[in-house]
Amino acid sequence: MDEAGSPDPLVIRSLEFIGGMAAADGWRPPTDFPEVAFAGRSNVGKSSLLNRLVRRKAFARVSKTPGRTREINFFKVNDRFILSDLPGYGYAKISKEKKADWRPLIEGYLKRTPTLAGVVQLLDIRREPTEDDLAMLDFLAEIEVPTVIALTKIDKLARHVAAERADEIMKSLSLTREQTIPFSAISGEGRNELAAALVSLVEESAASGSR
Repeated sequence: MDEAGSPDPLVIRSLEFIGGMAAADGWRPPTDFPEVAFAGRSNVGKSSLLNRLVRRKAFARVSKTPGRTREINFFKVNDRFILSDLPGYGYAKISKEKKADWRPLIEGYLKRTPTLAGVVQLLDIRREPTEDDLAMLDFLAEIEVPTVIALTKIDKLARHVAAERADEIMKSLSLTREQTIPFSAISGEGRNELAAALVSLVEESAASGSR
């Protein structure tokens, strides 16, 4: 179902870019708010998803060259939580040296953020999960962080094919429907479901005080 006509579980009243983290031991914002991180390979459509999620056309720059973002970018939402946009991984044209820099940055951030409420992991519904995708999912399971899977680009497939692909991915990765949200940045399908999941992660983190 399209997002039109559904109550908005995440009304964006304020959205502030507060900086970027370029190294595992570099600057990062204080951990005063719950944080939700968005992760995925470089061509999975993360910028488009984020733009749709927060209803801002130019919130996350949509680059024609995947893999250009080198930092973890932090955004404060409604003075309530932090949205962290992780660098895309797995882009073939990025040097091995640069890829080697990203892993400690991403893993260090995920391990050392006490207020990390959860991670939204993006997978392209049209593709088989890559080794990088599987490594990220294994890492998230290892550190026991709540994870939501967004299956992107569902508008590229016929509806029945997208439903079949979602079932196949869920089965292959042992995921439940509650963990998995088919998403289209074009139509907005899945936007409110993802927004509701994000709000739930933030509320649970705030109630518990920390991860």
